[in-house]
Amino acid sequence: MNDVSPAAARLSALMLDHLSCAVILLDASLRPLFLNQSAENLLAVSKQHACGQAFGNLLRDADELMVAFRSAQQTGTPFTRRQTQLTLMTLHQTVLVDISATPMPDECLLLEMQAMDRLMRISREEALVSSQQTSRHLARGLAHEIKNPLGGIRGAAQLLARELPEESLEYTRIIIEEADRLRDLVDRMLGSRAPLALANANVHEVLERVTRLIDVESGNVITFHRDYDPSLPELYCDRAQLLQALLNVVRNAMQSLCESGTERPCITLRTRVQRRCTIGKRVHRLVCRIDIEDNGPGISADMQDTIFYPMISGRADGTGLGLAIAQSVVAQHHGLIECQSHFGYTRFSLYIPFEFAPTTGKLT
Repeated sequence: MNDVSPAAARLSALMLDHLSCAVILLDASLRPLFLNQSAENLLAVSKQHACGQAFGNLLRDADELMVAFRSAQQTGTPFTRRQTQLTLMTLHQTVLVDISATPMPDECLLLEMQAMDRLMRISREEALVSSQQTSRHLARGLAHEIKNPLGGIRGAAQLLARELPEESLEYTRIIIEEADRLRDLVDRMLGSRAPLALANANVHEVLERVTRLIDVESGNVITFHRDYDPSLPELYCDRAQLLQALLNVVRNAMQSLCESGTERPCITLRTRVQRRCTIGKRVHRLVCRIDIEDNGPGISADMQDTIFYPMISGRADGTGLGLAIAQSVVAQHHGLIECQSHFGYTRFSLYIPFEFAPTTGKLT
């Protein structure tokens, strides 16, 4: 058989990089020889970092899995494991995957991994988006019915104030102030109806603006760790609304840390380019991923499915609008927000597609 030409080898690597399935080739010592792009995304590691070191070093508590790999090598028997949980070494997060291992010549082992947690989240995200749309339609209808009588009550209180003696004006002032408060609450719940003012923006500059604002609010008690990807291209977005969405998420983390009295409170900001990311029913070629992590008490399991709904809050004095507004802003950019939380760790991940056309403001 003729040797594979360099052009054919490059084409093969290119084809593998476009697969949604993670493909990894291990040598006889179970060290990666090749990872496709999906494998890099799944394991949150680059080829340069992964190749040459033991595959087990990329995962936590992988001893049992490595034993199964060695057994497949020695016996020449392929195997498949369904819904296997992997704990990544780099991000300290877990992923649920189906793994297939196939022995190859020279004691190499070909691994194929399909992320199952992502597929299950897609179904949950579709249900969440549908539910949020229904909630928004309901909220807009209720807002109309609420704001009309509020306007009448406020106007009547103003007219009444003209007829009452000075000592009784305190009561009409309370009526007017409470009517204004309810009107503002309804407006905040609905979010902005203005069209997006799209322009190129540097995500890192927006994040730095957020950290400066949170530093002032918290009295500089929060330590910020930055893990930025310097190669990240500019994002075509509404900078003001993106700033508001990120500020809401980071402020939520800050309040959780401060109210819980967490020792050494820390928020990590991370940016990455995500390739071939599914949002709703569409696969996007390139997506901007922004992670906001904190080491606070976490979000209770019974609230994690409802934290993006308006008026749902885990804080006694919370309005439950911050995350709902952030989700609405990201949805306007055809993106989504995901949350993963347990005690001592919470991560919100914002996914926003890069594929906005600058001339039209629409997805290409």
